[in-house]
Amino acid sequence: MDNVYHIPAMLNETIEGLNIKPEGVYVDVTFGGGGHSRAILEAGAGHLYSFDQDKDALQNAIEDERWTFVHSNFRYLRNWMDFYGVEQIDGLLADLGVSFHHFDCPERGFSFRFSAPLDMRMNQTAKRTAADIVNGYSEEELAQILWLYGELKNGRGIARNICRARAQKPIERTEDLVAAALNVRLGSLGNLGNLGELDIPTNAKKDLARLFQALRIEVNDEMGALREMLVAARDLLKPGGRIAILTYHSLEDRLVKNFLRSGNLEGEIEKDFYGNILTPFTILEKGRTACAEEVESNPRSRSAKLRVAEKKG
Repeated sequence: MDNVYHIPAMLNETIEGLNIKPEGVYVDVTFGGGGHSRAILEAGAGHLYSFDQDKDALQNAIEDERWTFVHSNFRYLRNWMDFYGVEQIDGLLADLGVSFHHFDCPERGFSFRFSAPLDMRMNQTAKRTAADIVNGYSEEELAQILWLYGELKNGRGIARNICRARAQKPIERTEDLVAAALNVRLGSLGNLGNLGELDIPTNAKKDLARLFQALRIEVNDEMGALREMLVAARDLLKPGGRIAILTYHSLEDRLVKNFLRSGNLEGEIEKDFYGNILTPFTILEKGRTACAEEVESNPRSRSAKLRVAEKKG
């Protein structure tokens, strides 16, 4: 498992949902380890454009003349399709989960399990890191993102602890943030070793996971990028084209659910004179979850929800 870049959740269900058409044009906006992309090509796609803003994903490149890698954030989907002269697509896939590679690569700073710089950038050329946010945001701003993106009920208290700790010295590493959030002395976390696992109290791990999730979402503007991509996907899909999205936390899932149901970012349902809902999509999957066998072999698929919709003619 240590050498696995990523294991895609509900791979077969997602590919079936896309209903790949021979010679169709498809987009995988979250290439990662390439599992979904390879399956789309194997299913007979005519051409596939795969997006990933992380240069590490290039190690998983596919040797296929039908494949084009786009080293970019998927928020620029429309721009890149214009660049390649693509006016419409037959389907789009988005696996919004963070790759195993990011969680299990200590120096990237995505996980509280390891001692590492507070980075969390998907695009390693971006300027803003998690350390910049932790040390630069006001207590109110920190509390807001911890509540909004981490759904932390005690987010205000954690934000207060962080501000108190950074007043003594900058919070630059994962262990600094953990100690600050838990309001404990760094030494009480045990011997960290060289990028070794932190000795975290069991009852605090859930809150820490939510804390790191909130910072990661803010660092990478994940919700803003998702909104831009959804609008572009809606406009690019052909009639009969399909969009399949895997979500992993309630905030992004709520946005995707409401967008596919209404066709707009506000989630506002419009109806015609007869009371029929006016939406560009027909919902095919309403939040399918992984089966017990998959969860047992890939525990990280437990939180995945698959939503599939088809563009109306």
